[in-house]
Amino acid sequence: MTAHGPLITLLSQHLDRAVVNDLLARAVRAASVTGDEVAMVDMLRPEMERLSLSPSVEDFSPGRPNITGRREGGDGPDLLFIGHTDVVHPSNWSDHWAGKPQQDPFGATIIDGELWGRGAADLKAGICTSLAALDLLDRAGIRLLGTVSFAFVGDEESGEPGSGKSAGVRHWTESVLAGGLQRPDLAVYVEPTRLQILPVQIGFYIAEIVLTGQSAYFGRPELGRDALKAAHKVLQAIWDHSDRISAAGSHPLLGRSNILVTGLEAGGLIAVPGECRFSLIGKLLPGDDLDAATSELEAVIRAAIAEDIRVKIDFTAGRDHPLGGSPAGIEADHEMVRQLSASIAAVRPDRGAVEGAPFWSEMPFLTAKLGVPTVYCAPGDISICHTNHERVPLQDYHDGIVAFAAFIALTCGIRSD
Repeated sequence: MTAHGPLITLLSQHLDRAVVNDLLARAVRAASVTGDEVAMVDMLRPEMERLSLSPSVEDFSPGRPNITGRREGGDGPDLLFIGHTDVVHPSNWSDHWAGKPQQDPFGATIIDGELWGRGAADLKAGICTSLAALDLLDRAGIRLLGTVSFAFVGDEESGEPGSGKSAGVRHWTESVLAGGLQRPDLAVYVEPTRLQILPVQIGFYIAEIVLTGQSAYFGRPELGRDALKAAHKVLQAIWDHSDRISAAGSHPLLGRSNILVTGLEAGGLIAVPGECRFSLIGKLLPGDDLDAATSELEAVIRAAIAEDIRVKIDFTAGRDHPLGGSPAGIEADHEMVRQLSASIAAVRPDRGAVEGAPFWSEMPFLTAKLGVPTVYCAPGDISICHTNHERVPLQDYHDGIVAFAAFIALTCGIRSD
């Protein structure tokens, strides 16, 4: 049983759609906004116990747990599925859908073959797909040579005060480095990718800049130092710098680097603006260095400022790096990429393509800090995550389970005894 065809047929015959739909619904109903991940961990623990994964729960900060599990094999590789348990706040979801079937953001309502809810795509469908795939192998009587492990961590999403710093995956990574947890050989991070394979991702930094001059009454503007006028020159210098780095080269899967100014605030009604604040985000490509990129940006800003204007620059979104998130990835023709792509395409010929991740997630903790080849792959569309339209097509979810099961079997190896 090495070809995809017979394996896919066998697995498909044993997929219980009602059971896996219930699993995903229970996951979505376990409301776990960043900072309150415990509800999802409590939901996962009995499911992982049922799958003989010997789950272990450990706080990465007080009251905020990670959960890990592992089913030991023999001589085959150790394949990890990893994802985050937290979701972004539903915000005005209930008001947006007032009186509609999907009014409850954690209701897991099924409409026209799609399961709705905050976290359905980002990324509880991915977590459930990976667990249901192992369950499907058991139902089909397939025993593995290798090991399958799971790590579900908190604090990936940003937006909640004091959270969203990747504290969960950092704690897990440190545990692996210290020898408390086994280092996997390969990993799939179950971010939503529409069942495409994403072996490479962008990096980023976010900067908050404050220019300070001197406010003055509009009738005597010569007594002031106009921070907003100074910002005009600084912003133009930033945009020129963005054009230069964009023109320097591109990545076949990720496009070009750039800097985007995302907000500006200054002044009042009748006075010289004494202060101007603006924010920006920079996109990095594999091979770009965060320290070098942020140093270049600082130099560009300071060179554009007049002597009578003070400047403060803060990089506010440290992740795997104190200044931001590193770009990361593996080769597009890595054996894991080819095997996962083939497994998905065998179930869904329109999926399984290799693409780049136009977002940042926690891949660098695995690829850079642990040296573990990692890809992103799962059902769900990242473009509707964090919106009031978050949902997952159940057909994609079901197909993902079968494809993941085949990928696990062919990657870890199938016992013949």
